[in-house]
Amino acid sequence: MTATSFGRLRTSNVTPVLKEVLGWVVVPILLAIVVVLLYNQVIYRIEPETMTYRMFFDQTGRPAKLTRYILLHMEVVFVSALLAVLTAVPAGILITREGFRDFAPLILGVANIGQTVPSMAILGLSMAFLGIGFKPSIFALWFYSLLPIVRNTATGIDEVDRAVIEAARGMGMTKRQILFRIELPLALNIIFAGIRTAVVINVGTAALVTFIGWPTLGHPIAAGLRVRRTDMVVVASILIAVFAIGLDFIMGKVQQLLAPRGV
Repeated sequence: MTATSFGRLRTSNVTPVLKEVLGWVVVPILLAIVVVLLYNQVIYRIEPETMTYRMFFDQTGRPAKLTRYILLHMEVVFVSALLAVLTAVPAGILITREGFRDFAPLILGVANIGQTVPSMAILGLSMAFLGIGFKPSIFALWFYSLLPIVRNTATGIDEVDRAVIEAARGMGMTKRQILFRIELPLALNIIFAGIRTAVVINVGTAALVTFIGWPTLGHPIAAGLRVRRTDMVVVASILIAVFAIGLDFIMGKVQQLLAPRGV
């Protein structure tokens, strides 16, 4: 092997590794830079005794109130997303099973209400029946995120090659084994795409639950719009965007790790 061919071989081996490393670190680094700049150049430079300062900082001079909004925002998104996955994925599986396909229009129609009806209307109805605070916020976000997960789960399973399923049956696999060993792994990318869509939408929609008594990052936005303080709106909006992009990145990497190779 000549030195030139050895160099080419070495370069061809390094390039995929470099791309893989960059794929894991570029987005987190960029998001970290945005957050650091936001805190150093904007948040910590807010003048004391202003409305924005009182919105974000506590009496000790730390941005504890802003941290609380961030944590409450994360809490409502994570809980509603978990509940949506636990209900929507089984529902999507159910409507692909023999004997339950006739219920597909009904289940998809109910889930579609969450996307058809305006989010503020769903929040208002949740508040009317469940009061204010955590429960109506969770219910509204859960209901709002059902359709992408149900639809993608059913679509992903239905698109699995029937020849593969028939081959599995010929090998003596049961329906349960086919579902968990064949259909779900092959449909995982499509299912995960629905989950990612639902979760990212909920990150933004969670800003609205501040109107029904759960103070997320939407609280500074609503207050800033009311008193015309653009700095409140900008800070909260950037943090919501960072949260959405970061969460989508993490779920994408989890999807990449869980999906079968070659799918």
